Amino acid sequence: MIKAAYIHIPFCEHICHYCDFNKVFLKGQPVDEYLDSLEKEMELALLETPARQLNSIFIGGGTPTALNEKQLEKLCAIIRKQLPYNGSTEYTFEANPGDLSEEKLKILYDAGVNRLSFGVQTFNDDLLKRIGRVHRAKDVFHSIEAAKKIGFNNISIDLIYSLPGQTLKDFRETLETSFTLDIEHYSGYSLIIEPKTVFYNLMRKGKLPTPGEDAEAEMYGLLMEQMDKNGFKQYEISNFAKPGFESRHNITYWDNEWYFGIGAGAHGYVNGLRRSNHGPLKKYMEPIAGGKLPILEEHKVSIEEQMEEEMFLGLRKTAGVSISRFKQKFGNDPLKMFEIQIAQLEEKGLIAVAEDHIRLTRQGLFLGNEVFQSFIG
Repeated sequence: MIKAAYIHIPFCEHICHYCDFNKVFLKGQPVDEYLDSLEKEMELALLETPARQLNSIFIGGGTPTALNEKQLEKLCAIIRKQLPYNGSTEYTFEANPGDLSEEKLKILYDAGVNRLSFGVQTFNDDLLKRIGRVHRAKDVFHSIEAAKKIGFNNISIDLIYSLPGQTLKDFRETLETSFTLDIEHYSGYSLIIEPKTVFYNLMRKGKLPTPGEDAEAEMYGLLMEQMDKNGFKQYEISNFAKPGFESRHNITYWDNEWYFGIGAGAHGYVNGLRRSNHGPLKKYMEPIAGGKLPILEEHKVSIEEQMEEEMFLGLRKTAGVSISRFKQKFGNDPLKMFEIQIAQLEEKGLIAVAEDHIRLTRQGLFLGNEVFQSFIG
């Protein structure tokens, strides 16, 4: 059963130095034609796989809120018309601080959007400049205050640590500042330098002074400690929430459930098939105009792969992998299926098996990638 829908808006007014998502500069792009294509793709996807009530809808990018008021209204109307959701669905829009006018906030709120996720990254203005962000710390306060005033009461922010030139003191100050916002959810990621980004090119030239692995581990330790101290429960490697405000959309991914991926470059998991769409706008829009889904790649996930995915995705959650759920889903016992891997990882102190769950230990949280690799055949 399809649980969720991810919708990709690839337009940005500025490109950040670390971003490798599918995106294009907004100026001069066929935004309205793209929105029409999104609508047709939703129709085609639902014809192929009818869905009942969706548990979550997530609009990401790019920068969804870079659309103007009229385009934003059009997008929300398309979603309302095409996707099955109601007031109990978690409905999230990604946003940049400083992007959301009062009018845009009202359009989203009136359309039933009930969660906002702001790309804040850091509260250090010099670092924001260095990583290619155009907002400043003051914009974050302004945007969140405006969102609360409209009626939003489920707000998340993204923070990035291990940024070029960032110190532990810098990151501590960012965390302290962020706790004054009185919001419900945080995602904290270490910087990953991806190919085809400004940072990747600088790194290759030896011009990117990153803090290094030890400092990165210290920052992650500080993140977990400060979140706990401030009442935010860690429910996944990089995610922290007040009780009841965990991201249902992301939990869909970690629970290895099916979801639609709509839009240029979007990824989906439907009927046991992992799919990715064409990224370039023209290549994305062409098949849709001919009544076909814009699929670039499609992979039928074998039962073996499904079980591996259940392990390495489920272990991202602090609750870990439920042994009984695994048995119910696959008719196999994970403790027998992955006996060797589990024994080796337990011996290294990276995972623990207790009652019905296989979980990462505290040390395992720091070395998650090593754990996940063990389950990839």
